[in-house]
Amino acid sequence: MTERKKRKIYSPEFKAKVGIEALKGLKTVNEIGQAYGVHPAQVGKWKKAIQENAANIFKGKPGPKQVAEHRQPDKLYSEIGRLKMELDWLKKKSGICLP
Repeated sequence: MTERKKRKIYSPEFKAKVGIEALKGLKTVNEIGQAYGVHPAQVGKWKKAIQENAANIFKGKPGPKQVAEHRQPDKLYSEIGRLKMELDWLKKKSGICLP
């Protein structure tokens, strides 16, 4: 029986490094593939993926991130509960008994 080769799994950092080197164009895809031990077709795929997703890096406006709308009510209810507990504690300590 012949042994099957296991599929190599590359880290995202490695893929980015190889893809960026391919984008620079200083070496051919074949040379890069040979240097890193990766098939040239795979280097081409990583290069293409970087080119297609480069615009996503710069999407959106910089600044404070908005709170997700589905989380905002939970945050407000927890704030109300905390404030109600503080008010009850202050009423108890001051001796004020309001209905």
